[in-house]
Amino acid sequence: MRMSVRSLLLAGAALALFTANAAAQTPAAPPQTSPPPVAPVVPPVTAPPVTSVQSQVFGKVLSVDEAIAIALETQPNIRARISDYVAAAFRVDQALAPLFPQITGSWIAARDQTATGGKLSTGTDLTRTVTTWTTTTTARVSLSQLLFDFGKNFASTEAARKLADVALEDTELQRQLVTQTVKEAFTNINFAVRLIQVNQQAVERAELNLRSARGFFEVGTRPKSDVARAEVDVANARVDLIRARNAERLARVALATAMGLPATTPLQIQDNLIYQPVTIDRVRLADDALRFRPEYRQARLNAEANDARVRRAQRDFFPDITGGGFYGATRADMNEIWELNLSLNWTIFDGGNRIARYREARANLEAAQARVKASELDISREVEQSVNNVIEADERIQAAQVAVASAQENFRLAQGRFDAGVGTILELTDAQLALTQAQNTEAQALADYRIALARLDRAVGRR
Repeated sequence: MRMSVRSLLLAGAALALFTANAAAQTPAAPPQTSPPPVAPVVPPVTAPPVTSVQSQVFGKVLSVDEAIAIALETQPNIRARISDYVAAAFRVDQALAPLFPQITGSWIAARDQTATGGKLSTGTDLTRTVTTWTTTTTARVSLSQLLFDFGKNFASTEAARKLADVALEDTELQRQLVTQTVKEAFTNINFAVRLIQVNQQAVERAELNLRSARGFFEVGTRPKSDVARAEVDVANARVDLIRARNAERLARVALATAMGLPATTPLQIQDNLIYQPVTIDRVRLADDALRFRPEYRQARLNAEANDARVRRAQRDFFPDITGGGFYGATRADMNEIWELNLSLNWTIFDGGNRIARYREARANLEAAQARVKASELDISREVEQSVNNVIEADERIQAAQVAVASAQENFRLAQGRFDAGVGTILELTDAQLALTQAQNTEAQALADYRIALARLDRAVGRR
């Protein structure tokens, strides 16, 4: 009667146990072992001091919205853009200042020496020099007021105000970029965690197959090559697991940095690799992008600022009318002095400098207007690409889930055939590899879907 596979395994296990007991009763020669490998010396890591922001994340599982809120509060790049905007706002005050009265005070003291010569009273030809020192003091307060300049300073002020608005839009742009970076880093952590789980399962399946291959080899039903192949699969699965764990650590560093925290900050986050279908209105998204994208508003503001510079360059051909005067005192007895004046300053010819500035301003205006149109095209392209990426990732999720179910069934059948002794180790390892790849593809599709949604928000100008 033919012996079943299970009976062969039990017999092989009993034979192996009997051999092990016999070997334990006889003295064995000491095994020749190689010296243990020397582990690399790693210097101790000193924990950095805990900041108030870090204390908000310790022991707390963060949602993606909470991570974004912390990043918008602590990210130094956002603070730098805010300071740039404040500086630009003060440049508006500088451009407006010449329209207000200008008051200056001065005090001047001078001491002069005068030498005179004359004959002596004795009538001789000898002369003497008489030195006289004179002190002159002048104090005055001057006032000047620009009466009319044909709108030159108003044009300069408008240009400065538009540039300040550009700096404000740059602040919003940085907020949107930080938000996108946090969303992607958040998703990458969950993707890496998912890969760790997949590869851990792959290691467990490979180790189970290795134990089965060794059992079959010990009872003589499988060749040694099956064991070697199973050992290779275990090693490869462990390598993939190591890579996944390192990817998870790197993703946590990226998230902490994006949030404006030290790279060593421990973070616990919620899992966001959950499929949630969305409804996409292409026409509405394109319209929203032109309203909310700071880059488009910056392009239009730059065009308006260049238009103001053109007006300023045109008005440089006209004169300035200024009224002024001063009040003060002079000499040692401080006699009162004052003056009122009205001046007209008009540059008749300056070698073509004003004409060149006007032509330069016109060329800059035309370039800025062209950039507005280019920005419209770029935004339209980014929105359409983001929509297509979301749809593609959505479809990949559906296909990947079907592939995972099929790969799981295929692996189950291959493992059953191998355990029954009718399947090969190659068939089993191929089925195991296909299952791992299908699970990785599903996790990748879920992560790509989340990242595509984050990039769609960024393309539309949403945080």
